[in-house]
Amino acid sequence: MTRLWIFIAAVGGAGAVIADAAARHGTGGDAQAAEWFATGARYGLIHAVALLALAILPPSGRRAARGLAAVAGWSFGTGMVLFSGGLYGLALGWGRLLPVVPVGGTLFILGWVALALHAVLRGRS
Repeated sequence: MTRLWIFIAAVGGAGAVIADAAARHGTGGDAQAAEWFATGARYGLIHAVALLALAILPPSGRRAARGLAAVAGWSFGTGMVLFSGGLYGLALGWGRLLPVVPVGGTLFILGWVALALHAVLRGRS
């Protein structure tokens, strides 16, 4: 999974930088579009870094802890696509993407909860 998380983090991080540049330079003065791009970029970059951190965690011997790490990784990665990608789509005028944004946000929360539970299980002998 390490290579996958690094790859997803790298693509998500690059997308976040591109989206932030679009927010600053490519929205033609549309304040709402700029805000959607900027918010998507901020959350995308935060979760790209979280995925990198997850990728460098030493593997845990406990099966449940490893499973929770995978849940966190998939939640962060999918959340980046749905939340950040949904906001980018909204900024581009694709209003049909609005329903996926809260699903992506929920996945971010799930990822953080899974990561917290992972930490608890790793700490038990």
